[in-house]
Amino acid sequence: MNWETINGVFTLSFDPLFTTAIAAILYMIGVGLRRKIAFLTRYSIPAAVIGGLVMALITLFLHHRGGATVKFQTTLQSPMMLAFFTTVGIGGSLGLLKKGGRALIVYLCACWGLAVFQNAFGASLAKIFGIHPVLGVMAGAVSLEGGHGAAAAFGPTAEAMGIAGAKAVAIASATFGLIAGGIMGGPLATWLIQRNKLELSASQDALYKTHPDLETMSRETDSFDLFRMLTLVLALMALGSMASGWFNDQAKNVWKWQNFSLPGYVGAMFAAVIFRNLNDGLKVVRLHERAIELIADISIGIFLTMAMMSLRIWDLYDLAIPLIAILLLQVLSIAIIAIFVLFRLLGRDYDAAVICSGFVGHGLGATPNAVSNMSAVCERYGVISYKAFLIVPLCGAVLIDLVGIPNIVWFINRLAAAFPVVTP
Repeated sequence: MNWETINGVFTLSFDPLFTTAIAAILYMIGVGLRRKIAFLTRYSIPAAVIGGLVMALITLFLHHRGGATVKFQTTLQSPMMLAFFTTVGIGGSLGLLKKGGRALIVYLCACWGLAVFQNAFGASLAKIFGIHPVLGVMAGAVSLEGGHGAAAAFGPTAEAMGIAGAKAVAIASATFGLIAGGIMGGPLATWLIQRNKLELSASQDALYKTHPDLETMSRETDSFDLFRMLTLVLALMALGSMASGWFNDQAKNVWKWQNFSLPGYVGAMFAAVIFRNLNDGLKVVRLHERAIELIADISIGIFLTMAMMSLRIWDLYDLAIPLIAILLLQVLSIAIIAIFVLFRLLGRDYDAAVICSGFVGHGLGATPNAVSNMSAVCERYGVISYKAFLIVPLCGAVLIDLVGIPNIVWFINRLAAAFPVVTP
């Protein structure tokens, strides 16, 4: 930790160790606040977002006073981000598609289509409102289907291309999406059920009732399980980062793709996807899902808190009105897609209505929102949709990223090249 006066401004700088310690403390503060404030729990606001926002508001206050500023060295944020996206990739088993049947394929294709639509729609609206189209992507699939994790990852990527305020826009949009998705999902499903006078019965297919994703793992996780999975994650992180570096070098020097960048965490995720699907057949490594979940929870907790605590909220000032307009139109569009497209493709029954509530939940926010929405609907009508509780979490938490992430990378690179930022 160091303090000095730079250009008349008192500057407090934290080294990587202090920054990481502060991030961990802020995360725990977020956990405590979430337990005490019902609103935060109801809309599944992550503890990392809550704790990091506390520090962001403090730095905003110091910025307005003009007498002090805070600087963090978020060195550990990048490896934590790599670790999180690697755990996402490990979950991307294509073999699971066979177990979900037609409904899963339909739903997954709808999610992939929504990711493309949100980016195209957001970029088009941004251009209409006179802001950079990449900011529309930040208020599209990056923050809505992608959630805070993708927002914290792709925001800095866009800013490195000269798109000022991209990180603030992405994280603000993700927070808006969490709340909107939590508010809208349940009422939309209720309206579908009542409007269409649906029979209150769910699929009785044994597949949906006995799928392991709906059961609790009985074996406890010990230190060796955790270390074994951490070794796997680290190895895949290294391979994925190396692959991204090679790809970027080829793109620049061989294929002559100007202004193209494949982030390291995307390479790590796809290295993990390839490994998972090879391992499903070869059975080389016995995966322990709970240990992988622990690694994912810790990594996203640290990296997302660091992203939030270093957020420059004042970058949003000039973008507030266009951003709100884009987000409101995104909310309206997903409601139309759920009602007039997805509900009909899934068979216009009770299961379809419950799934639509989940679609809105993670299409605007995150998988916990989707599960919360579906639970509320099933509790209200006293009928559990096992099909919904299999399909929505499986697609929303894992399979959607197989197309969602490359789609985001393509849009950012394409729009950054098409609308270059002129620096003074």
